[in-house]
Amino acid sequence: MSLRILYELYDRNFMKKGLKIGAVVLFAAFFTAQFVRPDRSNPAIVQAETLESSMQIPENIETILTRSCNDCHTNSTVYPWYSNITPFNWFLAEHINSGRRNLNFSVWNTYETRRKRRKLDQICEQVTDKEMPLPSYLWLHRASKLSDRDIEILCDWTDAEKTKLEQTQ
Repeated sequence: MSLRILYELYDRNFMKKGLKIGAVVLFAAFFTAQFVRPDRSNPAIVQAETLESSMQIPENIETILTRSCNDCHTNSTVYPWYSNITPFNWFLAEHINSGRRNLNFSVWNTYETRRKRRKLDQICEQVTDKEMPLPSYLWLHRASKLSDRDIEILCDWTDAEKTKLEQTQ
C-alpha cells in the first residue's frame, strides 16, 4: 500500500472516531444540563395589587388576556410541557421574567397612574404591530394568536381605561 492510501484510511477512521466521541460528549452535556433548571415558581399574588382589583374587566377582555397574555404577564404562569427540557426552559424563563418586568397584571395596582396610561398605550400599540404575543410564543401556542377583532376589542378597552384614568386625576 502506498503511504497516501494508508493516510486516507487513518484519516477516515480518525474522523469516524472523532464524530462518535463528539456525539457522546454532546449527549452527555445535554443530559447533564437537564439537572440545571431555572426557577419556575410563580410569585405570590396579592389580590389588592392585581388588574382586576383596580378596574372592572369585561368578560371578553378577560378571555383575551387569559388566552394570549397571562402566561408571561402575570404571576400565574401555566408552564407547558417543554419547560422541563433544557435549553428551552432557560429561553422560556427569560421570556417570562422579561414579560413580567415590562408589564405584570398581577401588580398592576402598584403602578402609578402615569405608568398605567403608558402601559395601556403600549398594549394597543404592540398588539396592533403584532409584536405581542411574541411570534416565538405563537409557534407552539397557536390559539393565543390575536385576531383583528381581538386587537380592536383590546384597543377599544385600553382607550376607555385610559380615559377613566385621566378623569380620576
